[in-house]
Parts: sequence; structure tokens; C-alpha cells
Amino acid sequence: MKKSEAESAIRHLCHVWGDEVGKPRAAESEPSFFAFKSWVDQKGYGHYLNFRSVRGASADAELWFDEEFKQQWRN
Repeated sequence: MKKSEAESAIRHLCHVWGDEVGKPRAAESEPSFFAFKSWVDQKGYGHYLNFRSVRGASADAELWFDEEFKQQWRN
């Protein structure tokens, strides 16, 4: 899978997960990337975390997750 395809999918799944667990996309919501990653695996979307990256796929996915939930202050 290409990184750009994975990014699009992960960003979309952030919204799906957020709606499902009731996490608003706001700085004060403090969502858990690890809970999101576990949900991704449980739902059968784990293949979106399998792409080539200098930083590592998980690190890139966490960055996108933080951007979607306005958590960039953590990076």
C-alpha cells in the first residue's frame, strides 16, 4: 500500500472511530491513539498501517491521528 493511500484511509477512520466512541475532534478531547490502533486492528483495517515510511508507519499514523483530533501539541 502506498503511504498516500494509507494516510487518506487513516484520516477517514479517525472520524469513524471518533463518532463510534464519542470523541469529538477537538483539542480538549484527548483521544488515545493506542485505543484507535486497537480498534483499527479489531475492525480488520490493520492493513492500512502497513506501508513504507522513514519514520515508521505507526509513527506517521499517530501524527495523522493527532492532526485529525487537534492534538499536535503532543508531538
